Amino acid sequence: MRVTNSMMYRNFTSSTNTVHSRLNKSFNKIATGSAYETAADSPISYYQGRKIDNQFLDVKSKAALIKDVQNRIYQQEVGARDIQQVLTREGGARTVVMRARTGTTTGTALDTLSSDLLQMQHEIVNNLNAQYQDFYVYGGNDLSTPPFSLSADGKTLTFSHIFPGEEEATVIDMTLTEKGGADSGSYEYIATVKSSPNPSLTGLPTGAEELLTKAMSEQGRIDIGYGTIRDHDTLLDTFTGGLNLLTGISSDAVKASTTNGVYKDKEGKGILDYLNNSALGVIGQAKQAIDKYGTDDASKDPDKLDEILNRVLGDMTMTEHHISTVYSDLGNKYKLMDTTYDSLNKLGDNLKEQYTDIMGADAYESIIDMWENQYSYSASLKLGAQLMSSSLFDFMR
Repeated sequence: MRVTNSMMYRNFTSSTNTVHSRLNKSFNKIATGSAYETAADSPISYYQGRKIDNQFLDVKSKAALIKDVQNRIYQQEVGARDIQQVLTREGGARTVVMRARTGTTTGTALDTLSSDLLQMQHEIVNNLNAQYQDFYVYGGNDLSTPPFSLSADGKTLTFSHIFPGEEEATVIDMTLTEKGGADSGSYEYIATVKSSPNPSLTGLPTGAEELLTKAMSEQGRIDIGYGTIRDHDTLLDTFTGGLNLLTGISSDAVKASTTNGVYKDKEGKGILDYLNNSALGVIGQAKQAIDKYGTDDASKDPDKLDEILNRVLGDMTMTEHHISTVYSDLGNKYKLMDTTYDSLNKLGDNLKEQYTDIMGADAYESIIDMWENQYSYSASLKLGAQLMSSSLFDFMR
C-alpha cells in the first residue's frame, strides 16, 4: 500500500506540473499575443517571426534617424533662405547698392551704406556657422569646428576645417583683393593656406584650391530607407558645406569636375571664381568700391563707383539663382525624407500584420484555452487534496 501511494503521488505531481505549465503558457499567450514561446513550438513560424522582428527594428531605427536628419536639413534650409533674403529683402544688399548708385548719395550717407553692407556680410557668416544640437550644419564631415570667420573690415573670409584622418584644422584665408592693379574696379578672392597639418603648405597659396575642392567634395550619404546600401550613390547626401552653399556647386558636381585635385567647370572657372560672385563676394565688392570711390575727392573718377555697382547688381542676380538652387535642393531632400518616413511607417504597419498572421495568437481561442487549463488545474488540486487526506494509519494496514 505504501508503494502504491508513493507512485500515485509521483504521477499526481507530474500531471499537476504539466497542467500548471500549460496554464502558464495560456497566460503568456494572452499577455504577449504570441502563439509560440520557443522555436520548438513551431520552428518555421518562430524563425519567420524573428526575421520580421529584425525587419521591424530596422524600419523603426531608420524612421527615428530620419527625424534627426530632417532637423539638420531644416537648419541648412533656413540658413540658405536667410542668406538669400540678405540679398533680396527690403533694405537688403540689393536695395543698399541701388541707393549707393544715386548721384546724390555721397559722404556720410555712403559711409552708412558701407556699414550696412559690412553688417550683412557678418550676418551671412553667422548663418554659415549655424548649429543643430552640438555640431555645425555647414561643416561637412567636420561637425565640431566653426567653419567660417570674417575679418573686421569684411575683406578676409577664413575657412577652418578638420579633414578626415587629421587632428588639426586646416585654415585658409580668402582675401578679396582688387585685381589688375589699383583703380581696376575688379575684385577677386586670393586664397592662402594660413595653417595646416602639412607644414609645407602653410603661408602659401599653393594647395589652397585643392584643399577647398577636397572640402567641397565631402558627402554624408546615409541609409534611411531611400536608395540601396549596395549602391552608395543612390543614398541621400545629407551634407551641404558652407562653400557649396555660397558657390552653388554641389558635392556631386565638384567630384565630377575635379582634375588634378582642382575643380574646374566646363568654362574653366574654379571655386574662387564662383566665390567672387557669391553673396559674400558681391556684397564685399560693393563695400570696397564704396569705401574707395565713394568720396568727394575730385581726383577720383565719378563714374567708377557707378560702373562697379552696376556690375555688382548684375552679379547679384546670378548669386540669387545659385542660392535658390541650393535652397530648392534642400527643400527637395526634406520632402523626400517626409515621403520616406511615411513609407517606413506603412512598411512597419505591414510588418505588424505579417507578424500577427504568423506569430499572433487568436484572442478568443487563447481565452478559451486559458479557462480550460484553469479548470483542469483546479480539478487537479482538488484531487490532490483528497489524496493527501490519507492518514498514518493507512500505511500501517
